[in-house]
Amino acid sequence: MGRAYQNRKDSMAKTSDAKAKVYSKYGREIYVCAKAGGFDPTGNLALRGMIERAKKDQVPTHVIDKAIEKAKGGAGEDFALARYEGYGPGNCMVIIECLTDNPNRTFGDVRLCFTKTKSKIGTQGSVSHMFDHSAIFVFSGEDEEAALEALMEADVDVADIEKEDGKISVFAPNTDYFKAKQALIEMGVAEFDVDEIQFLAQNTAPVGGDDLPMFEKFMDMLNDLDDVQNVYHNAELPES
Repeated sequence: MGRAYQNRKDSMAKTSDAKAKVYSKYGREIYVCAKAGGFDPTGNLALRGMIERAKKDQVPTHVIDKAIEKAKGGAGEDFALARYEGYGPGNCMVIIECLTDNPNRTFGDVRLCFTKTKSKIGTQGSVSHMFDHSAIFVFSGEDEEAALEALMEADVDVADIEKEDGKISVFAPNTDYFKAKQALIEMGVAEFDVDEIQFLAQNTAPVGGDDLPMFEKFMDMLNDLDDVQNVYHNAELPES
């Protein structure tokens, strides 16, 4: 599963690399984490993980602090998670996660991305059953047996664990995210290379030929939307 995850990570569309987009994305996610679970990262694992990811993506401290202060104030936007599913070009399956303060606007914007690329937006659950909603942790280490033992003692339902090139990868249900992270921290993991909840496709769909440029247009349109946080798909793209 780890190898499939890495291959999909290499090919999947992430949100735009433009700094403003990255800052906006993390600002919203940090705001939501702080508002939902508290403003102190030591007692809010989701916030702590989000801040660590933001710093790895070189988000300035003032952007992080501003998002937390905004959450403390309780005023301004009230972002909520919106998730859309459907079939993209080449009949690949797509899940789109958004944070929005206007669900009607966001749905209209996302639906336009589908219709403009001859794709089909679906109902909730139409494709998500073909993805595993997984907590994923990757960290430096050599003893995956010790990691597995620590996770099992914490009652984490480990889906997969593997070691490769001095890195241990752990996959667990998304509902076990907090238990798994706490167990790994307590066993001595100080830093995570990957600390995320992702939708991982159970199988892939080759996308090529005339579908490829349409798929690229579809992804570009989604990534241009400010409300879009993450795009997950099962498209298998040709190697460039």
